[in-house]
Amino acid sequence: MSLRSRRCSPPSRPDRPARPAPLSARPGRAAAALLTAVLALAPAGPASAAPRDDDDLALRARLQELVDRPDGPPGAIAVLRDGDRVRVYRAGTAEVGTRRPPRIDDHMRLASAAKAFSGAVALRLVDCGQLGLDDTIAERLPTLPAAWGAVTLRQLLQHTSGLPDYSNAPDFVALIRADPHHVFDSRHLLDFVADEDLEFTPSSQYHYSNSDNIAVALMAEAVTGQRYEDLLAAEVYRPLGLRRTSLPSGYELPEPYLHGYAVQPPEPPEDVSTLFGASGAWASGGIVSTPRDFSAFAAGYAGGPLISAATRRQQRTFVEGASEPAGPGANRAGLAIFEYSTRCGVVYGHTGNTAGYTQFGAGTPDGRRSVTVSVTTQVNERVAPDLLAQLRAVEEDFVCALSAG
Repeated sequence: MSLRSRRCSPPSRPDRPARPAPLSARPGRAAAALLTAVLALAPAGPASAAPRDDDDLALRARLQELVDRPDGPPGAIAVLRDGDRVRVYRAGTAEVGTRRPPRIDDHMRLASAAKAFSGAVALRLVDCGQLGLDDTIAERLPTLPAAWGAVTLRQLLQHTSGLPDYSNAPDFVALIRADPHHVFDSRHLLDFVADEDLEFTPSSQYHYSNSDNIAVALMAEAVTGQRYEDLLAAEVYRPLGLRRTSLPSGYELPEPYLHGYAVQPPEPPEDVSTLFGASGAWASGGIVSTPRDFSAFAAGYAGGPLISAATRRQQRTFVEGASEPAGPGANRAGLAIFEYSTRCGVVYGHTGNTAGYTQFGAGTPDGRRSVTVSVTTQVNERVAPDLLAQLRAVEEDFVCALSAG
């Protein structure tokens, strides 16, 4: 993969405030199941390179087995990318009641796989010297609680920060329950837990938290003086040639899109594609993309020149910890990336799940090849443990197909 551009955004003036003052409301915190549904509660070929279906019936059958389950997704699509060669596998339908199959340019919610995008922005800024992995919240985001001040960018990216998870805060959950389309001020999401101390001493343990990547995006804005959405475009979309990827604030999806469903047999699947707005997830889970773009990102982020070799070595410093939901094989957590050790070798990437969608995207260490598997229902250990086990096995089969070439 060759980057189309290599740039970092100009630094902001040091006297410019990068984050609004905290909101006055200071809700408490509590576990809440609803936001699990909202937040996962995780190199492009030339435009003329046309994707094609492969004749590997066994892999198609594996996707079909998922779709045929009573609790399975109405649709599934997997993409294997090897340089400019793209193979597409699909089963089921993009919309219940139609015969339209899932397609490589259908839009879909990436859920917590969006965390890898915030990691890409931050690590690009590390390469430019605008951010340091040991920069602290106190240094970069002094308006956040002083109790969080010693937390570093490295710890945020690796989910070892101890930040309380705003998506579990009772007031946040209450707003979602009252109005799933509520438009949040995304840059104030951490205000929902701003009266709380850290949950543990930073670096003492791993705990997946949606708050971490909100803080990462705020750090990126603080050092550049630019909106996170613009940083995504400059540092990720353009270099990797992602033409159909965006970070919306509303609940609508661009056409065409893969419809996402809540599946609770014996009831018919319920379309939840636009049930929730994206502003409450933002840098932690709000990105909308397509299978084509997601596969290009997975390759470019896993390896290659998007990130320097020195920064990538830091990124691949792992601790025990799984993505949400867990990906194939044995999982370990790096800096906004996970290592998946399968029976066919190691790949690096991220997963995600939200209402109507579950994602897995990973690339080979050299960034030349990638695999993505996308299904149109939410699958995680809490809501569908048996389905998750089967999905992880299918993902591993696709990793093995990627390794076989």
